[in-house]
Amino acid sequence: MEQALAAPATDVPSDADAAFEALYRSSRDDLYAYVAGLLRDRGAAEDVTAQAFERAFRKRRRFDPRRGTMRAWVFGIARNAALDELRRRKRQVELPDEAEDTTSPTPEESADVALHRAALRTAMAQLTPRERELIALKFFAGLSNPEIATVVGISESNAGTRVHRVIEKLREACDEAH
Repeated sequence: MEQALAAPATDVPSDADAAFEALYRSSRDDLYAYVAGLLRDRGAAEDVTAQAFERAFRKRRRFDPRRGTMRAWVFGIARNAALDELRRRKRQVELPDEAEDTTSPTPEESADVALHRAALRTAMAQLTPRERELIALKFFAGLSNPEIATVVGISESNAGTRVHRVIEKLREACDEAH
């Protein structure tokens, strides 16, 4: 009878490896959505998302929880990778495509939604790239204000204030459009 060999001790994942795997599973879709929103190119977003996780994996043992959450840390890495890609392309950050709506609204609802989307699109176009990035981090990536602060390198209160101001700016612009 053949004897089964035990897996070598090096095959047992470390705590850092297990934490990284959990981070990957819980953040990959949000990270991709954030990067795709910045780049407006699905192929490039896939590449940048992969680069961000690869960089994070290589540096996972250097993560310092005193500086923020692991999720914010990997979003910071992705942000830098996306900005590198944008610089390489020398192009501006644009709005993402509209998500498909599978419901069948009435003609009146469709017209109202189209007007709201057009107003929002116009308002978003008036934002600075930094303001659009804050909106992308908050609503595309679903990050909290402390996580946004870590990603963009500002204080938590400053992040909350800036996000609030940008949202108010969008509201005012949309209200003026109606």
